[in-house]
Amino acid sequence: MLAVDDLAFGFPGRTVGRGVSFALADGEVLCVLGPNGSGKTTLFRTLLGLLAPHGGSIALDGAALGTLARAAIARRVGYVPQAHAGYFAYTVREMVRMGRTAHLGAFAAPSRHDCAVADVALETLGIETLAARPFTEISGGERQLTLIARALAQEAGLLVMDEPTASLDFGNQVRVLERIAQLAARGIAVLFSTHDPDHAFLCAQRALLLAEGRTLALGPPREVIRSDTLEQLYRVTVRIVETEGGAHTCVPSLGQRS
Repeated sequence: MLAVDDLAFGFPGRTVGRGVSFALADGEVLCVLGPNGSGKTTLFRTLLGLLAPHGGSIALDGAALGTLARAAIARRVGYVPQAHAGYFAYTVREMVRMGRTAHLGAFAAPSRHDCAVADVALETLGIETLAARPFTEISGGERQLTLIARALAQEAGLLVMDEPTASLDFGNQVRVLERIAQLAARGIAVLFSTHDPDHAFLCAQRALLLAEGRTLALGPPREVIRSDTLEQLYRVTVRIVETEGGAHTCVPSLGQRS
């Protein structure tokens, strides 16, 4: 449903990355890995139509992204930013209902159907008991799940998540990754970024390694997340270890740098 071909991206007057190509199908999870400043967020903003591409093409459901109105993009793509504390004490239910905005006309209030869709999103993420709580008073993990539920309420086929596990404790990281896998199992395509290669091993079918705005490697995590590629990406010495159960994990060697 998302096709990116030879994409160059960046800000007005400054190109950050170029030559990025990939496709993302329904029910697939693609994890983007890269150090700070590698262009992950800028790439995502370009894929969302918030920044104009500097070259190449982006197609969504077969249509060029630049030909789609903002409302049409919002109905197709849900965006999950990094969790934040929030400034206004909207309830969790109100936050999730905001995801229905793409389906409403100007000044329209959510209908009974819109409220029902939001309630289903709350239940899907397992946070219906938080519905009446102020968004500003719940934990970081709960806020992140709320933002995912808001994107889910858009009924979009593609979710773009910018470091959804950032600043979360270990338990909440696992819960978010579990939700990503569950959403993919329902046929939703998920594109997310992270700083932890283990997250790609856990729930992604493919990984895109982004170095200085260019593709270093793209493919199944076990094929492209290797000691040599991680050393190129992060300039640290890393071993890939296979556990007794067959899972893979990254073990850095402290004090050793490339």
